[in-house]
Amino acid sequence: MIEVHVFNSMLIPTMKEEQWFYVLNFINGLVAPAFLFVSGYAFYISSDRKLDELRKYGKAFWRKTGRIIVILLAGYSLHFPFPSIFQGQNIFYIDWGPYVIVDILQCIAIGLLILFVLRLVIKSTKVYDVIILVSGLFIVIVSPLVARVEFANHIPLFFATYFNKLNGSLFPLFPWLGFMFLGATACKYFLEARKIGEEKRYINRLTTIGIILLIIGYLFPLDFIAPGNRYSNPNPLFFFLRLGYVFLFLVVCWYYEQFRKPERSFVLDVSRESLLVYWLHLVLIYGMLWNGESLYTTVNHSFGVANCIFMTLIISVLMIFVAKAWREIKTKVKIFQKP
Repeated sequence: MIEVHVFNSMLIPTMKEEQWFYVLNFINGLVAPAFLFVSGYAFYISSDRKLDELRKYGKAFWRKTGRIIVILLAGYSLHFPFPSIFQGQNIFYIDWGPYVIVDILQCIAIGLLILFVLRLVIKSTKVYDVIILVSGLFIVIVSPLVARVEFANHIPLFFATYFNKLNGSLFPLFPWLGFMFLGATACKYFLEARKIGEEKRYINRLTTIGIILLIIGYLFPLDFIAPGNRYSNPNPLFFFLRLGYVFLFLVVCWYYEQFRKPERSFVLDVSRESLLVYWLHLVLIYGMLWNGESLYTTVNHSFGVANCIFMTLIISVLMIFVAKAWREIKTKVKIFQKP
């Protein structure tokens, strides 16, 4: 995640035209699908554990609601025009278009909100599971059609940015929400398999499905659905190909967990504080932290590969220490402890 933003913001532009960067760029493009998939996966686990308390609007309900709000606000804070406000510019004369675009945090927040509300409203778990699966597939199928509609002509820009890229959004709900919903579905089948001791069978099936999705993504002619670049968003091939890789990543992680049994690891500490790490490393790179300058504007696309790797390592190590420190604070300060 950090490497993606460092290379994109600091690498010399001419190097981005070289063949190796196209390969790296594709690999980097798997980070967001994995992030969304894991968000849906984790939500299903957490909501399944305290479903009764959630429906009784207990502490678990308010904690989850608060977390969704924090994610949403964190997403908007990364684009909010703080310099203009601090310089006394009238908010009515600010062009708000660039600041209401939907990034991955807003997409995650709205996706979690939808999953959360449906979980509260739909009493039958079987019906809920079917709706989530069908909704995820529906999002993928209709995304090429949604991508062509200028929603800003019909609804306020703030809401229009959630549907497609026409107004500058990087991660609109279509098709990106499909990764989250199918992540929740994948978790559902995993939990069922674990209850009856068939995790290995589940993993074998997931491996097979992942390979099939890769074959479909690379070979199946779906250009008639979304003409143009067959691997561009929101072509269904874009979705199938990346979902296949995400499935295989999940398989690799399962085997790693079986082999290492990592009960305590810096990887776990960082993953538990992924929101903080994501938000803070972007502030560090793009935030105007000194004299109206950011790390991004200071470097100004002047780094070679070695410098980008070095910067990635520095920021990554810093984020590991921050995540571990914040984790330690949360375990000792009573207000942060779970009920």
